[in-house]
Amino acid sequence: MLSFNHPRPVNSNKPVAVLVQEQDDDKVLHVPVSDGPAVAPAPAAAPPIPLSELHFFVRYSLGEYTSFMWEHGGFLIRRRRIRFPTSLYLRLKSTLGAALHFIALGRGRRTYEFTIDQHGIVRTSGGVTLIGWEDVIGVRTYSRGFMMILKRGTLPIPYRALSEAQMEAMKELAAARRDSLL
Repeated sequence: MLSFNHPRPVNSNKPVAVLVQEQDDDKVLHVPVSDGPAVAPAPAAAPPIPLSELHFFVRYSLGEYTSFMWEHGGFLIRRRRIRFPTSLYLRLKSTLGAALHFIALGRGRRTYEFTIDQHGIVRTSGGVTLIGWEDVIGVRTYSRGFMMILKRGTLPIPYRALSEAQMEAMKELAAARRDSLL
């Protein structure tokens, strides 16, 4: 079991689970804004994003997964202002590492079920991974789909897995979450 999926020990003072209460407006995502003083003020409030249709299944292919990692590696390298030839070396190394992990972990054999709502993201594949919105740093748009950037990792979501209504909801979510990356 991965360490970030494992519940905290009983002797820690941190909660292991949080009770989620359903409300009448559970079909609408309200992008959370932190109350902390260190956070910059949020941009003008966008209309709520309807997330009632965001339930889909994904089975990644190696080519698709490496394409996501190649583009995301390029974004990270450009953000850190690393120049050629070091940037090419780092991009190749990270993409090949991601491809090896994809093969070693058997991600091409699994079908992932995603449910995205106002409470966060639920990913199911053998086990359940719950990701709260406070863990989502941003959502980027790449040539093959959306990349949800988390505090610890990423979640690629290909366009082919989404219907038109889901695609529009994800575009709105990406626009709402893009400013937090910059």
